[in-house]
Parts: sequence; C-alpha cells; structure tokens
Amino acid sequence: MNRFMELLGNKLMPIAAKLGENRYLSTLRDAFMLAFPLTMFGSIAVVLINLPFWSDEFRETLNQYLGNAQNATMSIMTLFVVFGIGYYLSKYYHVEAIFGGAIALASFLILTPFYFDSPNGEVITGALSLDRLGAKGMFIGMLSAFVSAEIYRFFVRRNWTIKMPDGVPPAVAKSFAALVPAILTLSIFLLINFIVQAGFQTNLHDVVYSVIQKPLVGLGSGIIPTLIALFFVQVLWFFGLHGQIIVNSVMDPIWNTLMLENLDAYKAGDALPHIISKPFLEVFTVGLGGSGMTLAVVITLAFFMKSKQSKEIGRLALGPGLFNVNEPVLFGLPIVLNATILIPWVLAPLVVTALNYFVMSIGLVPAPTGVSVPWTVPIVINGILATNSWLGGALQIVDFLIVFIIWYPFLKVLDKTNLARETLAENDK
Repeated sequence: MNRFMELLGNKLMPIAAKLGENRYLSTLRDAFMLAFPLTMFGSIAVVLINLPFWSDEFRETLNQYLGNAQNATMSIMTLFVVFGIGYYLSKYYHVEAIFGGAIALASFLILTPFYFDSPNGEVITGALSLDRLGAKGMFIGMLSAFVSAEIYRFFVRRNWTIKMPDGVPPAVAKSFAALVPAILTLSIFLLINFIVQAGFQTNLHDVVYSVIQKPLVGLGSGIIPTLIALFFVQVLWFFGLHGQIIVNSVMDPIWNTLMLENLDAYKAGDALPHIISKPFLEVFTVGLGGSGMTLAVVITLAFFMKSKQSKEIGRLALGPGLFNVNEPVLFGLPIVLNATILIPWVLAPLVVTALNYFVMSIGLVPAPTGVSVPWTVPIVINGILATNSWLGGALQIVDFLIVFIIWYPFLKVLDKTNLARETLAENDK
C-alpha cells in the first residue's frame, strides 16, 4: 500500500504542480473569482423572486422590479470573465492590466453579432442578445480574451507604443502607450470577424459554440467525467494539494456554463436541461462540510469516538465544519497523507455524488436551479436554496448519513490506535 501511495504521489504531484502554476489556468481561476461577488448578488435576487410561497402575481411584480439584478450580473457573466482574463493575463506579463482587460472586452464584442432573432421571427438589429453575453458566449469569450491579451502583450513588448515626454500626467501617458497596441489588436479581431462573416456567412460565436463549447459541455454534464474530476480532487487533497483549485481551473468553464443554462431555463419556466452544474458540485459536495464532505467525519470524531485525540480534533473542527471550512480536520486528523483513511476519503464523495445524480435524474429530487449559493452556507439550508425545494435539504441529510456509514469503521480503527497510544502513555507515567 505504501509503495503504491509513493508511486502515485511521485506521478501526480509534478503534474498537479505544473497545472497549479500554469498561467492560463491561474488566470482563468482569477477571472471567475472576479465574477463571483457579482453572480452571487444576482443569485440572491433570483432566490428572493422565486421563493416557493409567493403567489404568481407577486412573483411577477418582484421580477419586474428586481429582475435586473440578475440580468446585470449572472446573465452577462461572460463579460466579467473576459475582462478578468485580459486583466490578469496582462498583469502576469507586467503590461498595463487595465488596458489589457478593456481590449479583451472590446475584442470579444467585435466578434459578437449585434442582432438576434425575436420570438416572432423578426431580426432585431443594433442590439445584443443576453445569451451571447452569458452561457452561450462563454467559450468564445475566453478564447478571444486569451488571444487578445497575448497579441496586446506582443506589441507592447516590442515597444510599438507612443511615448509621451516627461511631465505628461501618468494616465494620459499610459493611454497613449496603449493606443497603437490596442488599434493593432482590435484590427486583427475585426479582420477575423470580416473573414468569417464574408467568407462563411456565419459568425465566430456560432462556430465556437457548435464545434467546441457544445461538445465539451455535453461531455462535462455526464456523471462519469464528473466522478473522474471528483476522484482527482480527493487524491490531490490527500497529497496536500488544493484539489478544488487545480481541478476547478479546468472544469469551471464547463460547470459554470451548465449553471447559466439551467438558470436561463429556470427563469423561463422550462425544464432544467442539466443535473451536473457548478451548484451541484459545490452544494452537494463542498456544502457538506468542505472538501470530501467532512462534516459527518467531524461529528463522528467529536461524539462517537473514545480517544481524547479524536474527540479534541472533532470538537475543534466542528465550528468551522458547520460553515464548510475543513482545514482543521484535513491537517489535524490528519487526512493528508494518512493511508488508513484514504479509502473513505476518496470513496464517500463518489458514492454520494452518484446517488445524488441518480435521484435527480429520476425526478425524485429537483436539480439545482442555477442559483449560485455561497459555499459557507451550512448544510440543509444550502440544499434548499440551490434547488428551491426542501427536498434538496432532505437529500443532504441522506448524504450525511451515507458519509457517516462509509467513514465510521475506518475512524473506529484509527480511534482504537489512538486510544491504545494514550493508554500506553498513561501507564508510563
């Protein structure tokens, strides 16, 4: 077993370290975090509008006055991500980050059609469709932001800039320094848009959505890829690496797109198209005590074990664990590099996630609506908010009991070892 763990660690840790240091993945992670407080605000508005005890008339009134909170945040999430990518990648390259973000945003909008088909078939021109600024435009937005930031950096690094004399205000000097790189970068995107429109009678949004985004989202919405992603989260955490940050850097674009598509359908009163989404992963995994669903572990240690060490760790970790902060038990038990509890650490999230997917797929419990729930909201409450149903909270209680059953025999073995060590220490006094 130890030989296997050593071999696994030697293979995984260099790969994980490279992923964690990759400038594109770290930029993407930071860009999504830039959008996080804005989308959270929009989610709160959606929850308030759609509370189950409102009448239909009152819900419509609330939507009339509060609906823009969601339209101005979650519905245009791609805009924030695009700006964030341009900003953070430019900052990584030590060029003017604010101009990098603005150029990335303009580059994306150059590729975006300023028209859409109305429900009655009429073409509305001179307007942007919200879906192209949200879920449908996510991947083209990310691609255009990365490319524009690289092109902008290329021209700046080669000093294709206008340098103002000393004494000119810094804001003016920086604006003129960005002028030539901005014009050249945006011209390239304008040329690309012209070639696609004139040569192929389409737009790059639809090309990327059909060729790249739709297949990836379809793959990412499946239970098998989700379980594989969770497996790597748990294994990376076992070796002391932040599994969420590393894996989510790759999967967040897909899971967030699924979340936005669910939210659009929920607002329209349609059936939710996906079970897997960002809230599904957060609320029904991290939302049960942190990474690895460790609230059941903490309570088991505090109230069902006999050794002083187990009880002390459980009680110290209980407060943070209720709000899904589980570093005290990760490093205090410890879970990290503890081969005795590797099996439940990896197995419990996989079993619970598979069960949750099954009960939602058969309609027993509603899937998350697409509302983003803060990860620190305690168990049951976050389940109800994410699904807009008490069944979401009830499912979390079932999940909790399953985690308890899987972990209990392994914790009992660990507790017996701790108890024997404490007894021996007492006898030696």
